[in-house]
Amino acid sequence: MSHLIAPSMLSADFGNLQTDIEMINRSHADWLHLDIMDGVFVPNISFGFPVVNYINKFAKKPLDVHLMIVEPERYFEEFKKAGADILSIHYEASPHLHRSINEIKKLSMQAGVALNPHTNVMALEDTISEIDMVLLMSVNPGYGGQSFIENTYSKISRLKELITNKNASTLIEVDGGVNLENSSKLFSAGADILVAGNTVFSSENPQETIEKLKNIK
Repeated sequence: MSHLIAPSMLSADFGNLQTDIEMINRSHADWLHLDIMDGVFVPNISFGFPVVNYINKFAKKPLDVHLMIVEPERYFEEFKKAGADILSIHYEASPHLHRSINEIKKLSMQAGVALNPHTNVMALEDTISEIDMVLLMSVNPGYGGQSFIENTYSKISRLKELITNKNASTLIEVDGGVNLENSSKLFSAGADILVAGNTVFSSENPQETIEKLKNIK
């Protein structure tokens, strides 16, 4: 599989959201990444169902929804109805992870599990074969524009080894501080999907930046 690019809508211009969505539709991006924050699990609040529904109304590509919230299992059905295609929950917020993964899949969504920077990838040893995608946070979740955590490269490699050893088909997504300078090294370490927010939306030509990320070897 060629690598995937998922621009983070948290960095989009919310005063011209439809314009940014349509730009992504025209671009070589693969998914739209949506960060849902509740101000409890992380120290920030982003947006909820009305915005997800609005994005889904115009998006022509899959919605990759990342829940940074407590008790995420309460909202699986609502996110499905709002248009989520991939739904990622945090290991740290999911005491019944196996059950939650299966509930997401029963709703015909791909199930992702997100790990904070301090969480060891071996925490997923017993569930990795059930998980469609692992989202590795390469910054501490809650705010955009943070500096990339360098330990992420070795963490990707360890996760890739776990996936291989378990004969799993789990994809690896990386979110936080991704840019044109570190993306090649991330792919080389074993990443399959990169989430890019500020790098895309703060550039002079976001569509061209997406293309550059997509074409990195």
